[in-house]
Amino acid sequence: MPRTPQELRTYFITSVTANRRRLFQVEQNATLFLDILQEQRTKKRIQLHAFVIMPDHIHLLLTRAPDVSLEKAMQYIKGNFSFRLKSKLDVWQPGYDSRRIIDTNDYTTHQTYIHQNPIRANVASEPSLYPHSSANPTHQSDSAPTHLS
Repeated sequence: MPRTPQELRTYFITSVTANRRRLFQVEQNATLFLDILQEQRTKKRIQLHAFVIMPDHIHLLLTRAPDVSLEKAMQYIKGNFSFRLKSKLDVWQPGYDSRRIIDTNDYTTHQTYIHQNPIRANVASEPSLYPHSSANPTHQSDSAPTHLS
């Protein structure tokens, strides 16, 4: 049975590492986080439309599965990363910022923001060259939800 647009909720998410530690500057940590994102896609808990993993924060554009709350989806992502990282220090600042995407223009604006983040931070010269972003053609992401395309 197809879902109605009000059941499909797409969000722009920002989450920051504890004390702004540059956890994702370490390639192994960034790769682990990428693996967890892809795991959550495979388990159909989220559709991942765009992402960027910066040294000390992440941005995600995702649609949660209808039977998974946003809080639960973020627990699957952040909690799995923290557990598998096995750090003795705090990994994330508590919570995350979320903004519900309301229309196609809002979706495109946030997708562009995510892909341009490494350029604004001077860590890449072109979005497709940044290794930890959905703008990089080596990573899989989901197309825009039908209600936003």
